[in-house]
Amino acid sequence: QVRLVESGGGLVQAGGSLRLSCTSSDHTLSLYTMGWFRQAPGKEREFVGAISWNGGGWTYYEDSVKGRFTISRDNAQNMVYLQMNSLAPEDTGVYYCAVHQSGAYESSVGYPIWGQGTQVTVSS
Repeated sequence: QVRLVESGGGLVQAGGSLRLSCTSSDHTLSLYTMGWFRQAPGKEREFVGAISWNGGGWTYYEDSVKGRFTISRDNAQNMVYLQMNSLAPEDTGVYYCAVHQSGAYESSVGYPIWGQGTQVTVSS
């Protein structure tokens, strides 16, 4: 089974930027629509956005990140990215990439394969 690995998290001041990366243990990410989720302490995991398998098709974002976050992918490099700008303290959490299989993109239920997550902390 494919294994996902996220990287790029860290500590950043409010207003700053981070770029998260996601890759897989085998060179198969190009086959999948991919999603990004996040989970803040004590809260449910929530949808951030998704990107179609071919990158040039579509991207879809949760309302609170529209205009600030951008999902992209480089299938030749087997990478999916989450560029996060204008970060705010409420963006703090563990960020996960996941492979979408079925159902609504906003629902974590339709994502059978997840990475281990990378911590993003935004200080005020």
